[in-house]
Amino acid sequence: MPELPEVETTLRGIKPHAVGKVIQGIKIREYELRYRVPSHLKRMLKDTTIENIARRAKYLIFKTGSGSFILHLGMSGSLRIANQDIRPSKHDHIDINLDNKKIIRFRDPRRFGLMLWAGDNPLKHRLLKNLGPEPLTQAFNGAYLHKKSRNRKVSVKNFLMNSHVVAGIGNIYASEALFKAGIRPGLQSKRCSLKQYENLSLGIKEILKSAITNGGTSLRDFTNESGDPGYFKNKLHVYQRHGMPCYACGETIKKKILGQRSSFYCPRCQSS
Repeated sequence: MPELPEVETTLRGIKPHAVGKVIQGIKIREYELRYRVPSHLKRMLKDTTIENIARRAKYLIFKTGSGSFILHLGMSGSLRIANQDIRPSKHDHIDINLDNKKIIRFRDPRRFGLMLWAGDNPLKHRLLKNLGPEPLTQAFNGAYLHKKSRNRKVSVKNFLMNSHVVAGIGNIYASEALFKAGIRPGLQSKRCSLKQYENLSLGIKEILKSAITNGGTSLRDFTNESGDPGYFKNKLHVYQRHGMPCYACGETIKKKILGQRSSFYCPRCQSS
C-alpha cells in the first residue's frame, strides 16, 4: 500500500506537469472505487485550472478554480502523466485531460482508492477534518505521543497507525520506526515512557524523510506507462523479513499479528 513517503513522492512527481494546466475534461471508466466517484466531477472540473496540489496524510488535494477534489491511492493505486493518445490498460480507471495534451492517469487494480469532491475548504471534508498532526511537523513529538497514549491499552504499533493520533503512518513505516526506537510493536502504548516516545518520534521523522529522499529511486518516472510504480523498493530492516536475520544483530526477525495486521520485529533489538 502506498504510504506517506510514496504519496509525497507522487505529489512531487506530478505537480510540475499539472499545476497551471487547464482540465479539458475527465474520463471515468470505473465509478465504483472505495466510494462511488461523483458523476458531477466532470461538470465541476471542466475548463478549470489546477492551481495547486498538496498532501494531507495519504490524501492528495487538487485545488482548482472551481474548488478542490481529493484523491487517495488506496492499496494499489498510482498516478502517471501520459500523452492523451496512450490507450488505457485494464486498471486505468480515471483520466484527467489537460490542455497540454497530457493526462493525469489514475490506475487502481484493487479499487480501494477514491476521488471525491471537497469544495472550497477540503480540510473540513469528513475524511480529513479529524486527522492527527502531520508526522514531519513540529506539532508531532515525543511529548505529544506520550500525552495521547495515557490510559490507552492498544498496542503501540496500532496506536501509531491510528490516523486520529498521527496522520499518514501505515504498517510499513510503523514497523520500521519501532525497530529504530527499539520498541516491540505489541507493547501497550500506555506503558511506553516519555523517553521512548521521544526516540520514536525522532525515528519516525528520520525514516520518513529518508524514504521521501529515496523515493526518487523507486518512483522516479511519472511520465510513462510502465505500470508498476515500484513501491517499497528501499531497504527495510524488519517489514516482511520474518525468518531472516536482523541486519543489526543477526537474530531472526519475528512476525506477530496485531489488530489483524502483520507486525515484524527483532526480539533482540526491540527488547523493551
